[in-house]
Amino acid sequence: QTVMLAQTAVLLVLALLTWFLSRGAGERGSGGEGARGRLWLAGGTALFVTLPFWAWGALGSLLDIFLALALGLLFGWLAGWVYGRFWLRSLVEDSRGLNWDIAAGGFVAGTAVLIMASALSFNGVQLLLMIVLPALGWAAAALSPSPHPSSPHPSSPHPSSPHSLTLLLGLTAAFILMLTDSDGLYLGAFDGILRWAFQAAGVSLPLAWGMGVLLAALRGKLAEGYGRITPALTVITILTAVGVYFTAGQPGLHGDRIFVILKDQADVSSAAQIEDYDQRRQFVYDTLTNHADTTQADLRQSLDRLGIDYTPYYLVNGLEVRGGLPLKWWLSLRPEVARVIPSPVLRPVPENLPLPSQPASAPAEPDWNLTNIGAERVWQEFGVRGQGIVIGQSDSGVQWDHPELLDGYRGREGNHDGNWLDPWNGSPAPADAGGHGTHTLGSVLGNNVGVAPDAEWFACANLYRNLGNPALYLDCMQFMLAPYPQAGNAFMDGDPTRSAHILNNSWGCPEGYEGCDAGSLQTAVSALRAAGIFVVASAGNDGPDCGTITDPIAIYDESFTVGAVDRNDNLAVFSSAGPVMVDGSGRIKPDIVAPGVDVLSAVPGGGYARNSGTSMAGPHVAGVVALIWSANPDLIGDIEGTEAILIESAAPFRPNPEAAGLPEELADAPDFLAEMAAQTADPVSGTCLAETDTAVIPNNVAGYGIVNAYEAVKLALER
Repeated sequence: QTVMLAQTAVLLVLALLTWFLSRGAGERGSGGEGARGRLWLAGGTALFVTLPFWAWGALGSLLDIFLALALGLLFGWLAGWVYGRFWLRSLVEDSRGLNWDIAAGGFVAGTAVLIMASALSFNGVQLLLMIVLPALGWAAAALSPSPHPSSPHPSSPHPSSPHSLTLLLGLTAAFILMLTDSDGLYLGAFDGILRWAFQAAGVSLPLAWGMGVLLAALRGKLAEGYGRITPALTVITILTAVGVYFTAGQPGLHGDRIFVILKDQADVSSAAQIEDYDQRRQFVYDTLTNHADTTQADLRQSLDRLGIDYTPYYLVNGLEVRGGLPLKWWLSLRPEVARVIPSPVLRPVPENLPLPSQPASAPAEPDWNLTNIGAERVWQEFGVRGQGIVIGQSDSGVQWDHPELLDGYRGREGNHDGNWLDPWNGSPAPADAGGHGTHTLGSVLGNNVGVAPDAEWFACANLYRNLGNPALYLDCMQFMLAPYPQAGNAFMDGDPTRSAHILNNSWGCPEGYEGCDAGSLQTAVSALRAAGIFVVASAGNDGPDCGTITDPIAIYDESFTVGAVDRNDNLAVFSSAGPVMVDGSGRIKPDIVAPGVDVLSAVPGGGYARNSGTSMAGPHVAGVVALIWSANPDLIGDIEGTEAILIESAAPFRPNPEAAGLPEELADAPDFLAEMAAQTADPVSGTCLAETDTAVIPNNVAGYGIVNAYEAVKLALER
């Protein structure tokens, strides 16, 4: 909204300047029904050409719509002024016939608009405008007044700003701007918005060309009937667009929101002194909810009086508010508010894209990642498989009836209340459109692919489309602390005695496009730790440079952060490295590394696939903690003691670049999987690994070393 507001202001100044220069030089001599008819036809053409965007796009907030309309119409005014001043005026001296005027004028208009559109909007939306708007050149020329005597609607000798062209280009640009999620387009590599936006532009392109041909061919025949026919045609087009939007499209308003963080945050650190685990969790929940209700009261009343929608939170004392810039400015001035950060919302798309992966067969025996960390030995020698431990999974979702996961689901009898929450779509049962969550949970506790196959789980969808925001992440973190019925209230109906013991968090919340600043979620992670819940966080995939662990929650001291190694225990080139600089702490991260390259796990549809990322590494550590706590229940809730076991038992990290690459059985894998051979960080190439003395422990590439399930459980049994 800030960018659109700035561009609107600039175009307004330019429009006022051009209006001043062209006063009295409008479409004189071309008034009456003909001019009104051309305006109707211009509006109808803009709607018709953008029908694909109405089918596959989605509207933002009312402010987004207003800014898009203002920006588009101002752009149309300037395009019309340029076309009229530099082309139509030249035809007074050099017209070669009506057909030539339209054909040549289409090229002129298209070229001018192509150049102008390249500077309009941001985040790639200008590419959509550059595809569609130039294609309207011939339609614009056909609708513009012409000085040629044979024209059915000749203009004045000095045409300057043809209003029909202004309306045609302005409304087309406005509709594209208001129906395209610019933030989502920027993140198109992770989501289907990129696909649908360019698909819409690709279909609009021939529609624009076709309208140019049709309008040029019917220019003379429609002239006499402009006043009667074109309003009816435009009304039909409007009804069609409305029908398309409400049947094939994504109806409703889907504008961004803001997250308001209050200054007064509750202190629950004393909970660690409560010996009874249930009482400890209950104390944290009661303290946080009561504190939030008390300190948010005045702000909630103000928002209620104004009729502004909001959702309160307690794990971080704050509120998500539905609103844009004006509301952000007002809230920032309130005395109880510490800061206001974005809480961006991805607009819906017709269909989500699945997580890219390499399909694989069900394992006949434990795969390399499980044997490397000694999980198989734990099962065989100690009989420990994670029984009695509850894993909380916040991710894209889960296929709950996958053979790897069904018998571990806490709601396997069909009771999803308190076992599943979908703050995105409100789905009544666990689902996973992207596949990321099913894969990561499988690595924690899958029957044949997981570290702790007898552990239980429940889940929440915080990144349904592989992206989230501060509020969505908190929705799930609160559900992990105190699950509640799907129709319930997080403040009133939560049951902390049914919380997760261990949280797997294979996600990060980058400030640049998800809104989380460095401190936004720290209070939440601190409270979870105080409640005795072990928080595992994946380091991120922004390596190999130092200082690339930048996003909550991996940056926090209260999180146990995990980097990735391959089957040869070499550091993955994508694995983010410390130190943590975004909060000025210089904190050493990650804490440990685990298998994260070519990891076999479950995917939706009941199948299996191999994927890579620190998202795949974190679940191994969550599974190992489940084994530790299952082996010695006295350690449940003892976060510091458990971290000490993981650190003490970790295997030394020793780079071995000579062993990098894929095993022989995967030598013929598809290209993207074969590229994993190059996913090992080079210790001599200027990477963080090259700059780090790995003999110093902990360090900023591997922390304390490689997680070792066998030695960790062995130590736990000795405590």
